[in-house]
Amino acid sequence: MTASNHKFWGYRRPDGRVGVRNHVLILPTITCATQAARQITELVHGTVSFIHQHGCAQVGIDYEQTFRTYAGMGMNPNVYGVVVLGLGCETHQARSVAQDIAATGKPVEVVSIQDEGGTLMAIAQGAKIAAKMVQDASAQLRELCDFSELMIGTECGGSDACSGISANPAVGVVSDKIVDAGGTAILAETTELIGAEHLLAQRAVDDKVSKRVYEVIAAMEKRAFHMGVDIRTGNPSPGNIRGGLTTLEEKSLGAANKSGSRPLQELIDYAQRPSRKGLVWMDTPGHDIEQLTGMVAGGAQIVLFTTGRGTPTGSPIAPVIKIATNTPIFQKMSENIDMNAGTIIDGVETIHAVGERIFDEIASVASGKLTKAEILKQHDFGIWRIGPTF
Repeated sequence: MTASNHKFWGYRRPDGRVGVRNHVLILPTITCATQAARQITELVHGTVSFIHQHGCAQVGIDYEQTFRTYAGMGMNPNVYGVVVLGLGCETHQARSVAQDIAATGKPVEVVSIQDEGGTLMAIAQGAKIAAKMVQDASAQLRELCDFSELMIGTECGGSDACSGISANPAVGVVSDKIVDAGGTAILAETTELIGAEHLLAQRAVDDKVSKRVYEVIAAMEKRAFHMGVDIRTGNPSPGNIRGGLTTLEEKSLGAANKSGSRPLQELIDYAQRPSRKGLVWMDTPGHDIEQLTGMVAGGAQIVLFTTGRGTPTGSPIAPVIKIATNTPIFQKMSENIDMNAGTIIDGVETIHAVGERIFDEIASVASGKLTKAEILKQHDFGIWRIGPTF
């Protein structure tokens, strides 16, 4: 089934959403449970997990954001079921995270290292539960679904002088097509929209959203000022400079092209699930892994990642389609990058043609085709920290 039919083969979840993958997630809620979670995934085929340094000594909005990210990863429709693995005494209690995930109706179980009597017993219990979940997940059949069920994340990392005129506008074409099909496209990277905020504010559906655009930009700038940095005065990334970008505004104007041309429906917090369909801006940092994690925790089933310098980035639960902005980097890092938009620079294809090709690839990936990051098990995970550790 091709994308032109606006259909794909997905997994229907109890809450009505549709996944493009059928993972069993081993979710560690504390950094000292991550190694046990990793060992469960080594024992049980069909499970995924991630390493992180969070889950304890966090307070206030920083605690809430990490909790929202944990729960969002488990609630993502690409996940069939979850084994929530905790230590027992941490701030982010495994049972509380599991309770939020269970509201979706999917299978959720809790394992505590302290309650089980140690690491080895917890691994054994977690593996036993996970094995049963994987077997149940394997019996679920895909069904034909409409593109209106899709939520696509968009990001760019390792940008170069070609990003704003090749891959990013091609992704903008895809964003418009997803929105027109009744789906959702997420724009992220607030730091990489500084200087282009007025363009997005003009497309806001109402004054409230327009005002929010300027508020999140001002807040991001203020964070930088508190660290003694004015990020508007230069480009913070050496890789971007080597790629030919000269100013942050230049980078931002190129990054904004990923949003296409449709109205901006809302501006949501990090790892928050959109309440509206259409084009949505998620307030994230520019850090590739942190913004990727935020969009996936917000419900994105697939992420489009443009790059001019090359990157291996992936997610433990969402396929990440890597798109080169220039042909040389596509040829050099073909083991990591899925598609080439450098053909626009070469004069071989138009922006619209590449957008159509990416759209077709989304249909294939949503129906089961593996991305290169998935094949290489590039399970990256990182949470945007917004407070000190106590």
